[in-house]
Amino acid sequence: MSSNAGLDIIGLMDAAEKGINSYLNEALNSSKITEAQYKDAQKNSIKHLAAWLNDANIDHLSPSLKNGLASAINAGKWEELVNAFRKKMSFGTGGIRGLMADDRESIVRLKEEGLDVPIIKGPNTLNDVVLLVTSAGVAKFGLNKGFNKIVIGYDSRTRGVDFARRISELFLHFGYTVYLFDEPCPYPEVTYAIPFLKADMGILLSASHNDYRYNGYKLSCGNGSQFDPKERTEMYNDYILHATTEDVQLCKLEDAPAGKLVFLGGAEKIADVDYFGCKIIDIHKEHCDHIKSFLLRDNRQQAGDSLNIGFCAFHGAGRKAVPRLLNETGFDHVNMITQNGLGELNGLFPSFNSNPGEEQQPDPGDPRAAKIAVETFQQEFPDEWQKLDILLGTDPDADRCGTVVKVPENQRFLYNNRDYMLMPADDMWALLVWFRLKFDKSIKPEESFIVLSHTTSDSMAKVATRFGLGVIKTWVGFAALSAGVRDAWDGCLTQDLVEGKQSEKDDLCHPYLYQTEKMAGKRVYNLAAMEQSNGFSILGLPPADDFSLGEKGHVRDKDGTFASILIAEVAKYAKENNTTIYELIDNEIYLDPEVGYFVNYYEPDPLDGEYPGIEGDRLKIAILKKAIDLNVRANRKELSFQGRAVKSSVIYRTGKYDHVYPPTEDFKFPDEGIRFYFDDAKMNHLTIRPSGTTNSLRFHVQLHSFANEGNLIDKKKELRASARAMVDEVRELINAPRSSEIEY
Repeated sequence: MSSNAGLDIIGLMDAAEKGINSYLNEALNSSKITEAQYKDAQKNSIKHLAAWLNDANIDHLSPSLKNGLASAINAGKWEELVNAFRKKMSFGTGGIRGLMADDRESIVRLKEEGLDVPIIKGPNTLNDVVLLVTSAGVAKFGLNKGFNKIVIGYDSRTRGVDFARRISELFLHFGYTVYLFDEPCPYPEVTYAIPFLKADMGILLSASHNDYRYNGYKLSCGNGSQFDPKERTEMYNDYILHATTEDVQLCKLEDAPAGKLVFLGGAEKIADVDYFGCKIIDIHKEHCDHIKSFLLRDNRQQAGDSLNIGFCAFHGAGRKAVPRLLNETGFDHVNMITQNGLGELNGLFPSFNSNPGEEQQPDPGDPRAAKIAVETFQQEFPDEWQKLDILLGTDPDADRCGTVVKVPENQRFLYNNRDYMLMPADDMWALLVWFRLKFDKSIKPEESFIVLSHTTSDSMAKVATRFGLGVIKTWVGFAALSAGVRDAWDGCLTQDLVEGKQSEKDDLCHPYLYQTEKMAGKRVYNLAAMEQSNGFSILGLPPADDFSLGEKGHVRDKDGTFASILIAEVAKYAKENNTTIYELIDNEIYLDPEVGYFVNYYEPDPLDGEYPGIEGDRLKIAILKKAIDLNVRANRKELSFQGRAVKSSVIYRTGKYDHVYPPTEDFKFPDEGIRFYFDDAKMNHLTIRPSGTTNSLRFHVQLHSFANEGNLIDKKKELRASARAMVDEVRELINAPRSSEIEY
């Protein structure tokens, strides 16, 4: 079949060129896009669209794709076509992620009709062609390195199983042994399975906590961490960038050579899954046994002392894993939320999308997600709410864990008189550090350290140094956390690193390190790796080789299932001592005179998703330029927030997204943010940090004070209100208004 069969490609391109130029001219004249954006979009949209319409290979890979493009051209969907073809999807720190489509109708059609659905697909949307071409580049990179084994999983995203199986067929063609999960799985099981099976790489089809329109995949190396920045750059520049549809060849799963296709799952095969006569490995048991080795106490429930746990999977892959792990580690009183589909696998995330255009994210660290979970729990288990101790939640790929806790009556006014609150990960991780230092007597403080990202609270750093541990701070993301731990293991940390600066000559920060504290000596045991966005793991001691977990260490990326078990252990300890997690944090963290009270407030911008399309590009850059102007004002000592004068400020730029935002004389992308300090000790600050792969930003505020039993609640009220007001103020200054209110 010819790529032009049945379609008038010349006529379609003529109409598309006229329509796209008209749309772009109008957008430019109305200042919705810049001159530079206009030129890039005009050149690339038409070039890429012509390439796809004339690509004969696409007829075999996705036979209905061109019909979808023809329908869009005939319907005059110029903005949607520009956004799909104006560039190629960015390859970020952990892989690729993006919109499958920006409208609900298209995603519903994808769910109902399958991968070949004739919706708008292009190089800047997440679709079967983009995933296969990208995977061909990854496969060729691996072969050049001598790789021959890969683990592939998927979560609850729409058609995730189909995407995963198509990619598996590509790797089978390239001669890899493919370990394929037999149902939606947590990302942590992928990152555990890779070193357990001595595989070379792993892929999870997922868009983490993004809304239902997104998909992508997370790419892991042989030890389960994300690829080192140097290897990732090589993979992209030398292989992915040059991959084409000609590189895509498939070997059907049913035709896999003997031993080349192995399934991963539980002890028994799933009834409605075709295993094609292949072997299955019980990876669930191995992952569970590994997690059990980290428990510090006997958590088996005795009569009358059960910890009452609620769990919400948020339509994701944690729905089986977390209850199973809790039960097998001694926590047998678990009520899992099933009403409103929250316990079912559904990539449309119906609990979060009642109104098209108001898509929300199933993020367990979002207070709105917590509200959905609490209200549904109260409906489903009306007699259990008063007895509930903690309510746990994981995102669709279960690598993030959120915790809802009960609030003492005298502090409920802080939370609009609710009897519950979503515990910030910053506080939860600080408590986990404290708990493990209290009960793990094998820890040698002088040989131990923690690692956290620079937007994560200093409270856990204060707890660690109080006990004699070292601290590594990195840029955001578990790839940076893992790289920092690796440097500590290898003894090659920069001891005098201050605020990430590498050299004044090139004005670039260190690629992944921000700061070290008390890391002199032989510090080789990582007690905890933590980030503000609800990610946690323990990396342990140096591994036996480059394809292993650390000795006495867990996975080298975040694990929400693991965190759930560790949090439950702390909650059980609290209950046995007639207290709660909330009160433990007050008494053991905030009231510790060597730690103090920290409020760490966070808001995304926009609150959900991203500023859409090419117009979103312009808006994001415009906001960042205003933020850089604030830095100029700060340097002139002319800036304050909520009456706090800015003492100093700094722009953090590593250059890792220069391939997406090429530096110009008037703008260099501040990928790790712009920070304003309110004190010389640098405990109080506000940070504006942009995403490198989506049109969104993040606001982070940290405020610190010392408190006693008599004034702690007043300090909470004062600093919480001040932090929220600071974000309101900076939003007004940089023209980034909040799209809707968010409970705090």
